[in-house]
Amino acid sequence: MATDVYSSPLSERYASKEMQFIFSQDMKFRTWRKLWIALAETEKELGLTDDKGNPRITDEQIEELKSHQDDINYDVAREREKIVRHDVMSHVYAYGQQCPKAAEIIHLGATSCYVGDNTDVILMREGLKLVKKKLVNVIDELQSFAMRYKDLPTLAFTHFQPAQPTTVGKRATLWIQELMMDLEDVDYVMSTLKLLGSKGTTGTQASFLELFDGDEEKCRQADRMIAQKMGFDSCFSVSGQTYSRKLDTRVVNVLAGIAASAHKFSNDIRLLQHLKEVEEPFETGQIGSSAMAYKRNPMRSERIASLSRYVMIDALNPAITSATQWFERTLDDSANKRLSVAEGFLTIDGILDLYLNVVDGLVVYEKVITKHLMAELPFMATENIMMDATKAGGNRQELHEKIRKLSMEAGTNVKERGLDNNLLELIAADDSFPMTLEELKSTMNPSRYVGRAPSQVKEYIENEVRPVLKANEDLLGLKAEINV
Repeated sequence: MATDVYSSPLSERYASKEMQFIFSQDMKFRTWRKLWIALAETEKELGLTDDKGNPRITDEQIEELKSHQDDINYDVAREREKIVRHDVMSHVYAYGQQCPKAAEIIHLGATSCYVGDNTDVILMREGLKLVKKKLVNVIDELQSFAMRYKDLPTLAFTHFQPAQPTTVGKRATLWIQELMMDLEDVDYVMSTLKLLGSKGTTGTQASFLELFDGDEEKCRQADRMIAQKMGFDSCFSVSGQTYSRKLDTRVVNVLAGIAASAHKFSNDIRLLQHLKEVEEPFETGQIGSSAMAYKRNPMRSERIASLSRYVMIDALNPAITSATQWFERTLDDSANKRLSVAEGFLTIDGILDLYLNVVDGLVVYEKVITKHLMAELPFMATENIMMDATKAGGNRQELHEKIRKLSMEAGTNVKERGLDNNLLELIAADDSFPMTLEELKSTMNPSRYVGRAPSQVKEYIENEVRPVLKANEDLLGLKAEINV
């Protein structure tokens, strides 16, 4: 590895080899060559002839193209680009050097966006497939976690202030639900992906209409056949020279949605780790701080948050690019697109690896969770206590006022004097409440206060999550490894 030039952290630290390959030079230029082969085959199959009525493209030429589909002569292409300043024509030239018999029919009738744009759609589809695989595996790990802890009461928070209890498993379903929404978005966008096809310089297919001697049906067929050869159902019906850059916006917005879900999860884990209730994995030799040796920092969750912000902001790039395209095309999309789309995928790939790694190793400290809950539970039990006292003949409004004052007194003891919560003792000492301290303490069973949380977890996982996992079971079994 060169150490005297800039190296992207996405390649060195965060993104997987699989996602890096999808957006690699090899994948890109091999796909260009597959598209040139598909174009030549299509033109031959549609009966393209020369001025004398002879077949314009031969089987021999196509076989020659196929024989050099993957052994790309990068050195030739690079030297040529220094002269012509055009990447597509440089690779047409390089391919032709390897395939002298077919050189004259490479890229026949096409414009640069034939290989550039069609390849971009293909790469985005492959990227979304890998994103979906990792997303499904994160959901699977989380649903196991949710079911394992569906009955464990924990203090819930609104405004990060103690609120009515929930369960650890129920909280996990909130993380799952957002990822399930993201999965729906991934599936939808994948189902709508179309190739540009062979549209020519301004999208009118004029060059192909000329090649096929004015036969419009053959122009229509060319798009359908190329799409089929490249594994797609269809091409865009209309376009300029490029497919609408709104497609890039749609795709990267899906990635940004996943990033937002991951960021919310990472925030919750960081707060829970501060409370010492739930902790992300911490390896035996891991160092939390260079100065404070005792520290166990939530670095994985912090990294998720950091990378997620990058993806969410990155989504602005395709949106602004889409908004600023002029008429049938301008080239101010190209440099931005090379960065924003690829980096969006590489970053979300790293995020999902981290997410899977964290969930797979989450540590739950049940005793700490119970301690925190029990410290607050007397406040939350006051409504039940008040109702019981009312049933015994008390005045509801008077009891409410007494409980309010006793709660304030107990709160002062906790916050100003550093004492334990003595609300139950204060209530037991008040003659308005016909209950002994022992009777009051007997009501302090946390499970009484979690409502339907355990049932909600079970119903949600069994009715909504597991059917989706079953439909995608071929994607399951992934284990994430992180580089640093």
